[in-house]
Parts: sequence; structure tokens; C-alpha cells
Amino acid sequence: MKEAEAPKKALTEYRFCDLTPSLSKPTLDALTEGGFNYCTPVQRATIPLFGNNKDVSVDAATGSGKTLAFVVPLVEILRRSSSETFKPHQIVGIILSPTRELASQIYHVAKPFIATLPNVRPVLLHGGLGEVSVRADMKKIEEEGANLMIGTPGRIYDIMERMQILDYRNFEILILDEADQLLGPNFKRQISPIITRLPKQRRTAGLRNPVSVRVEVQREAKDKLESASSKTPLGLDIEYMVCEADKKSSQLVDFLVKNMNEKIIVYFITCASVDYWGVFLPKIAALKGSPIIPLHGKMKQVARGKALASFTEISSGILLCTDVAARGLDIPGVDLVVQYDPPQNPDMFIHRVGRTARLGRQGRAIVFLLPKEKKLYKKYQTIKGVLLQKRLRSDDLRTAAKKDRAVMEKGVKAFVSFILFCRLKNLEVGKLAMGFGLLQLPLMPELKNHLLSTHGFVPVEDVNVAEIKYKDKKREKQQMRDLQTKKAAVLQKPKFNNPKPNPNASVTRKRTAKQRRAAQSVEDSDELDRHYRALKKLKKGAIDEAEFTKLTRTEGLL
Repeated sequence: MKEAEAPKKALTEYRFCDLTPSLSKPTLDALTEGGFNYCTPVQRATIPLFGNNKDVSVDAATGSGKTLAFVVPLVEILRRSSSETFKPHQIVGIILSPTRELASQIYHVAKPFIATLPNVRPVLLHGGLGEVSVRADMKKIEEEGANLMIGTPGRIYDIMERMQILDYRNFEILILDEADQLLGPNFKRQISPIITRLPKQRRTAGLRNPVSVRVEVQREAKDKLESASSKTPLGLDIEYMVCEADKKSSQLVDFLVKNMNEKIIVYFITCASVDYWGVFLPKIAALKGSPIIPLHGKMKQVARGKALASFTEISSGILLCTDVAARGLDIPGVDLVVQYDPPQNPDMFIHRVGRTARLGRQGRAIVFLLPKEKKLYKKYQTIKGVLLQKRLRSDDLRTAAKKDRAVMEKGVKAFVSFILFCRLKNLEVGKLAMGFGLLQLPLMPELKNHLLSTHGFVPVEDVNVAEIKYKDKKREKQQMRDLQTKKAAVLQKPKFNNPKPNPNASVTRKRTAKQRRAAQSVEDSDELDRHYRALKKLKKGAIDEAEFTKLTRTEGLL
């Protein structure tokens, strides 16, 4: 069901204008202009409590309208507090979010409501271009002022530490969006000092003995005539499909082809998998004309922003992503969520499927499970299995790999990163390699030393991997130049161990795009080597899980 077809069944028959305490006319006008007339259950329950100066903790289904549930009372509280014009650097409110994308979304949702407060200056603060970005934020705050900070904990903590001109004495309200994540160990280092800087008498969402608001969805189970509580949206139909590792890829292609006229999000567990499918899927003839957009945490912030904006604007297409796009993001019109790789943390399952069926709309979700993974998802009793018929064979992946070295290389990297990230016992590596379309198994120590079984893998005998060329002619020329350079370096031995720099050498020029791609290829290879070494140490007991994560930087994969 598309955006314009949203039913009212998830909304109450209660209007914003009927809430007590009454909302101000400017806020009601902004709601009407934004198309918001009726409250959702979480908005009806939360806004009056928050508006009456209660600390509130909200637990409700994803896509239930929680952002508006705290933005509206925030604006009303600041309106009552702004009898006098706030000074330029007087901070009266902070909204914290775990991701840049979610922080940006909150800022744009809140902006038209904050605009009704002529003396409140909002500022969006999140990570980006390192020190340059921090200085730019500081300069903007110094010149234009700031009263309401919306952003990620790391950036806001950095700004608070550096800018002594900020005044928190009249601070009013602190909001933690996705509080369960923000209060976890990953953000504790930034959250604690942020809260310490604020006055003790503050109004918060999710802290200091809050009033708890829990809004559950009652759904009728398909196989039982009884109701069951769920954190998933009412209009969401969830299914799972069990398939072998070597059949998984063909099932995904088949599924996408059948639903290519819909707006689809596909979740993978690693960035390398997103890159691999990002180069393979556009080669499928049946998907020609369907936008295919990759998005993951290793992309530069500008590229991530463009990818998310592009997918938001289209009515049909495919977003390939990691969990960087799982929590809180409100992407309009998503019809279908596909979890190609089930999340390692089962809690992320709800966040992923919640990108569809938002605010009462209909939506579908499906998760692909290996036979041994089925047991991990028994807790999701509402998931009912459905087996799709095969249309495309996994051999199509190998055909693409034979024709384009880029596909072959990304397939190998995706395969290796999956193994390193999951580290599952009894992983069927052979079938998994077939599912990634590998022509030959990579020279991993775990495979060479038979630490992992390769049963089910059939190598391609009639192809020389070294002779496979890039389909991109410019990239192939660069590859040939790189090979010639390497050969020349091997033949030419240096006369001195520490040669002196040549004063007559030309100034180093900025690298071209082709040179950057070549350098990236070398970096990727080095990264895999680092992962191999770390995994070997982990298996020998030389390091623990925490040290392994630090050495491999797996936290950056999502």
C-alpha cells in the first residue's frame, strides 16, 4: 500500500486540538499544515504527560509516531518558557540520537514546529568531516547562536567540551531518542558527561524516574484465534524462508525480480556484502531500470546522505544497506523489507522490519534463514514460513564474476568479511561460497588448514582467475599499469636501504580517481590480511572478543 492509501485504523479518533493541556494555536497550525490532524496512540498518551512537566519513558511499536510525540510537547514547553528572548548561546534543550541519519531526520521533523518559536535557534550537530566539520559547527554557533541542540552524542559532547560560551543555567529539556541504545556501553562515555553538565532540575525523556508509557499493538495470529502483543506495526505481514546457503542468492534475485515495482530495503550484515550486491544486481537484465542504491557505514557522510535522499524520493527501487539504516529512520512508502542476513542481535529484527508499515500503512517483510538459523528465531511466533519458487540459479553470479573482475573481487571480499564477522560454528562455508558466486575459494588460512569445512563447493575449472578483466575499460587499464609497476619494482632492487630523497623530484600531484581506486584495492587487501591475523589470534586464545573487535574494527561494518 502506497503513502496516499494510508488507512486510519492505526490512528485514534482523537484530534490534536482535543488534547489536555491544550496545544497553542501556532503548534496546531503547524500540525495542520503538515497534514497531522489525528493523534496516534503513543502521541495521545505521551503529549499530555510531557506537557505537564512529567519525565516520560516511551515504549511503543516502531513507526508509531514517537518523534512527533516528543517534538510537540518540547515546543510547547519552550513556548511557555520564552517570555523573554533567549540569549544567543543559552542552551535550553538537547535532543540526542544514536545515528547521524536519525538526528538529521529529527531536525527536519522538528524544524517547522520550532519555526513557530521566533526566539529559539536550533542547530544540527553530528559527525562528518572530522576536525574541519567541528570547527565549522563551532563557528556557526558563535556567529548565529544556538538554543536547541539536535545531534549525536559524540559531536554534542565535543561541542560542549570546547565551547565555554554556552550557558546551561536555564536548561529546560533533554530528550534521548532510542534511549535503550544511547544508555548502552557504546555511548556511555559521551552521555554521562553531557548529563553532568546539565542542571539537576531538568525535564527528561527516558531518565530520572520517568512515567512509563507502553503502547502495544494487538494483532490476531494467523494460525490461532487469539490476540498477541507485538512491537511490530499492525499492518505488517512478516514471513521467513529457510534456504540453503548456496541457494540463498538465487532466491534473493528471484524475490527482487518478482517485486521490482515496489520500494524495497534489503539488509546485509557487512559493508562488503552491500558493495558486492551493489555491483552484481545492476547486471541482472530483469532488474534494468530499477534504481539500486547501496548504503553502509563505511561510505563517506556526503555519499550516505545522497543515497538516503535518493531512496527517499523514489516511488520504487532497491536500497541495499547494513543496520546503519535500521533504527528510527522514517523513509516514506517502503513496501517490503528483506533481511538477506538475519541480524546478529535479535533486537535489531524489530527495527529493520519497522521501516515499512509505518503509521498504519500496510507492509511486508521477509527474512532468509539458513536451516541452522531457524532455531534462533523461535521467539518471533508471528513469523510464518513461505517457500518461494526458484527462477534464477546461483550460477548466474558466477557468470557475472567471469565477465567482470570487479564482481569477482567484491564477491570474495563479501564472502571473507561474512565469515570473519559471523564466526559461526559449523558454518557451511562451501555452500556459502557458492551463494556468493565464487569461482575459487580464497587463500584463507582457515580453509588452507581445514579449520572450516568446504563441503558443497565446486570450483570452476575452465577459467583462469588472473586473466579475468574489469568490464570498466579505464579500471582495466589502471590494473595493467599497476601490474607493470609491481613487476618493475620486483626486478629493480634498490642500491641503498635508506635512499636519500631526490631534491629535483617533481611535486606530488593529487591522485586521480583511477589511482584512488587502485589504492583502495590495496587497502582492502591489507584489511583482509589484518582480519586473518586477528582471527588466528582469537582462535588460539591470544586475544579475547573485545580485542578482536578493536583490531578488525568490526564495529565500523554496521
